[in-house]
Amino acid sequence: MLSLLLNQTPNKTTMKFFTSFILITFTSLIAVGQYTTPDTGVNWTLNDIASNSPSSLSVTGNVYTLLEDLTIAPNDTLEINSDLTLEIEMDVRVTVFGSFSITANNVLITAVDPTSPYDGFRFEEFSNINIQNATIEYGGGLRVLTDDFILNNSVIQYQVEGVATGGAVSLSRGAPEITNNDFLFNDTPAIASGANQSVSPYIFNNHIEGNNQANDNKPQINLGGTTTDTLKIIQNSIIGDPSLSEAGGIAIANFFGNDVFAVIEGNIIQDNRYGLTINGATNYVLIKDNIIEDNNTQGLPNLGGSGINLIAASNMNKVIVMENEIRRNLWGVTLQNNAQANFGDDQDNPGGNVFFNNGNNGTTYALFNNTPNTLMAKHNCWVEGGSGTLAEAEAVISHMVDDPSLGEVIFDPVNCQLSSADFSSTDISLYPNPSTGILNIESQFEFDRVEFYNMKGQQVFSQKLEHQHILNFNLSAGIYFVKLISQDSSYIQKLIVK
Repeated sequence: MLSLLLNQTPNKTTMKFFTSFILITFTSLIAVGQYTTPDTGVNWTLNDIASNSPSSLSVTGNVYTLLEDLTIAPNDTLEINSDLTLEIEMDVRVTVFGSFSITANNVLITAVDPTSPYDGFRFEEFSNINIQNATIEYGGGLRVLTDDFILNNSVIQYQVEGVATGGAVSLSRGAPEITNNDFLFNDTPAIASGANQSVSPYIFNNHIEGNNQANDNKPQINLGGTTTDTLKIIQNSIIGDPSLSEAGGIAIANFFGNDVFAVIEGNIIQDNRYGLTINGATNYVLIKDNIIEDNNTQGLPNLGGSGINLIAASNMNKVIVMENEIRRNLWGVTLQNNAQANFGDDQDNPGGNVFFNNGNNGTTYALFNNTPNTLMAKHNCWVEGGSGTLAEAEAVISHMVDDPSLGEVIFDPVNCQLSSADFSSTDISLYPNPSTGILNIESQFEFDRVEFYNMKGQQVFSQKLEHQHILNFNLSAGIYFVKLISQDSSYIQKLIVK
């Protein structure tokens, strides 16, 4: 079209069109502008970039506004080491080939207009990323292509699909570290990797709540296979938004024959569509000491609602399930196809799983063995607060006795001695949980003392309870057991301290 216009004899109409065309073209060129650091091995600050390219980054006090795409070259570093706010214009992307570091005490990265998100951050394969104490919101997520990635003590919230499509933090390789963060109300899952990718992140002590606001059929933590390193999901709270019918808790989906080595321990998983599902062959998975409760938001037992769901076309090599508390899900534990797991034996697994009121359509299902395999499931408490008899356990376990096509569950002996819940969930309330050092105790019963124990069983806090039912304590972040004690009874509940 441009060559035709140049060959025509200009008149007012063509000149007007030609001028408009040039203006539109020039405007579109400006819209896709970007600034790339010179790749000279220099550590850059935002002030340096603003001085070098004021059209890319403007400054007003300690508020910086990024107006166009920014690329950190392979040999360069961008450092943010002072408290500030970085606002980013709509659709703008930050790409890092070199290093990116946030080490200040309080950094806010947000959109200029929260209704018009920026495209997000893309951390390339050999980049070096260290993000501390930052709030990152209203963007298109963090696409993490490097295995040299640390995200600590930060808030990732209100992310939408952008440069990262699978999750607010989308991982690709290696063993990235994700610790002590809050993931809140993102449109996508909080943390994800591709089904065909091998990633073994360390996910520790994060509060993960209300993610997958798009209400797709995805969990809040959505991972594929692992490397030969062990995936660790430890001491997190994964709390669903009860208004979402499709958002699950944790899923590991191994569809491409990748390895799966995983430890899932000490987490609280509540109010999701389902709690934890592992789909595909595994090498070694330990599921230990989790509280998995009220994962029933969809309410359709034919489509989900398990506290723990294990699915495998071929045998799962070694899955150990021990010392979990599984309550009020549509199903307690379900196994499908050819899945196998050990829920308690006389050698390596002490059992100790506790079940309460998992069921649907008026029937309780603590464990449903929908496979042909024989399962070891000794030393568990199948009806918390019940009589602890074999007949009571048999009534809530679905296996060969109920249908000859199903595998057997060997559940004798039953052990309910470790269960402290002669109380219903409405009798006692401890809040907030997670806590930052304050705990309210509301109870219909009188307790004389409260004690806190760490994960090693060591007492770390003790106080008399008279008329004082608001506790102030100073404990490091982690998971603790709160024990309420009276002369003739005790009550134990897990507490996350942030």
